[in-house]
Amino acid sequence: MISAYSLWKFSRPHTIVGTTLSVLALYLISLATTNSEVSGLNLEQMLVVWLACLCGNVYIVGLNQLTDVEIDRINKPHLPLAAGEFSLKDGKWIIGSTGILAILLSALSGVWLLGVVIVSLIIGTAYSLPPIRLKQFPLLAALCILTVRGVIVNLGIFLHFTQKFQGTEILNFNIEILTLFILLFTIAIAIFKDVPDLEGDKKYNISTFTLILGKSTVFNISRGVITICYLGMVGAGIVGLNGINSSFFMVYHLILLGLLWWRSRKVDLAQKSDITSFYQFIWKLFFLEYLLFPLACFI
Repeated sequence: MISAYSLWKFSRPHTIVGTTLSVLALYLISLATTNSEVSGLNLEQMLVVWLACLCGNVYIVGLNQLTDVEIDRINKPHLPLAAGEFSLKDGKWIIGSTGILAILLSALSGVWLLGVVIVSLIIGTAYSLPPIRLKQFPLLAALCILTVRGVIVNLGIFLHFTQKFQGTEILNFNIEILTLFILLFTIAIAIFKDVPDLEGDKKYNISTFTLILGKSTVFNISRGVITICYLGMVGAGIVGLNGINSSFFMVYHLILLGLLWWRSRKVDLAQKSDITSFYQFIWKLFFLEYLLFPLACFI
């Protein structure tokens, strides 16, 4: 019997939170862009998108765990498959069910959502599953993550919502700015995510930027990329974005930039717990953008 807690760990909660906030943010920005009001029908659309994306999320992270059990016993022994909390058969059943459900929900909802789900599942499969297993190539692994989270999800879901709310697919400069920010931010996440997993990746010959460049270099690159993201958004606020409170927009990005540098100075790269904690902190900054950006659109 699979416990709810084991299933929750299997779903990789930080990715579930990220997916949830991205769908909510894109829903709100789409409402603001199309001058639509919240309604039962609109909320139903948002719920379907959320469920389809959650199912796709579980499929992708679950498949990654199924193919990395031995590595996770070193890097992430708390994960349910690595810890023996449920079997490989159970894991296959979970990802099979969620993958099929993601496709069915998206197919019933619209072509843009179906495209997002199908492309994401294909890339997620190629990322983890032999013989392709793109995760063994650092650059391709990073490209997989930033393509899905940075481009496909943001643009595809936004177009899905605007098509449903207004009857036509539209993009605007604000969503393009958000997509560029998330794209660059995802690069920082993609290259930093393997820093805590150095030991297992080295033992099983998984080539990562951390093994090639070293922990300190990857740490500084990730921090630098996020810094560029925040300074770029401040610059966009100075230039001015239609329908966005520029003062609030610039101030919160400067505050988050300050928090990034304050928190980064406390990290001891010799301590895995410090590295893991900072990685989770980066994800929290990622989450905050999906909360604060739509808020700037409505203030």
